[in-house]
Amino acid sequence: MPPEPVTQAPLAQRLAEGIAASGPIPLAQYMGEANAHYYATRDPLGARGDFTTAPEISQMFGELIGLWFADLWDRGERPPVRYVEFGPGRGTLASDALRAMRKVGLEPPVHFIETSPVLRAAQAERVPDAEWHVDLVGVPDDAALLVVANEFFDALPIRQFVKTGEGWFERLVDCTSGVFHGVVGDRRFDQIVPQTLRDAPEGSILETCPAAIAVMRQLAARLHHQGGVALIADYGYRGPATGETLQAVRGHAYADPFADPGEQDLTAHVDFGTLAQEAVAEELELYGPVEQGPFLEALGIGPRAASLAAAAPDRAEDIDIAKRRLTGPDAMGHLFKMLAVTAPGAPEPAGF
Repeated sequence: MPPEPVTQAPLAQRLAEGIAASGPIPLAQYMGEANAHYYATRDPLGARGDFTTAPEISQMFGELIGLWFADLWDRGERPPVRYVEFGPGRGTLASDALRAMRKVGLEPPVHFIETSPVLRAAQAERVPDAEWHVDLVGVPDDAALLVVANEFFDALPIRQFVKTGEGWFERLVDCTSGVFHGVVGDRRFDQIVPQTLRDAPEGSILETCPAAIAVMRQLAARLHHQGGVALIADYGYRGPATGETLQAVRGHAYADPFADPGEQDLTAHVDFGTLAQEAVAEELELYGPVEQGPFLEALGIGPRAASLAAAAPDRAEDIDIAKRRLTGPDAMGHLFKMLAVTAPGAPEPAGF
């Protein structure tokens, strides 16, 4: 007889059982397992999902990113290149960017860094010729890279450290009567806190993201070796700095990060300062971070919106609303930042 299929307990149950057996777990473990399950089991984007990203708001975002890459490629004497996108969602950004690139003669092979089978299927509908990888290792090293990461780094698992009267301790996740909650661990971590922050007031929280550092370090090394450029778009700050930014989003509204693990999107603001340090360590050229609004304005989102509105007058109001969502200081324009890193000697990118 064939073996009985193995059914896995729900994530919340597995986490609770593990905590009961071995004690509280690091926040990074909780966030990592929760997001891995979340993204593997659904398409979280759009009105029916939990959140909407810039490429889903308007084609203008992806088109301008595509032309931004094409401009660098053209001024860099049109070398062989590969397009690489981290966390490409439904493939919307890539589809719009590649369409814009083709109009100026740039048709690079496409590589997606994606682990979710649900999202891979959606991406295949929009960019059927793409190749998929679980990380950058699988991407060939025979050409310069055009890399984009839009709202990728914010979903990587973070660690949190809390300043107490006795020093800095890691924040862990415990479970009591089926309810997950944060607790302060019993090991001191003063040595990993930047010297400038060690005397922060009691109750201060420092966030770090080892996964983001590892990805950026690998990416910077590849750019230094192969040439190319990376554009990182996300919400964040120039750190290191104290402050808690962990948040959950469900149904386009904020939720409790410790409720229903694996059933809502967990994110934290990106420390652009730390990412920049990894790029500088590989002798890359650094641009930004700058706010998304001024960046898109500099790339010509105003004229593009006017052109789209002229071609479809019945959609003019919707196009203007989308433009304001992408660039307005009270929308995405201020909170979201753009950071570009290029190989040594590459042309200076537009928008910075």
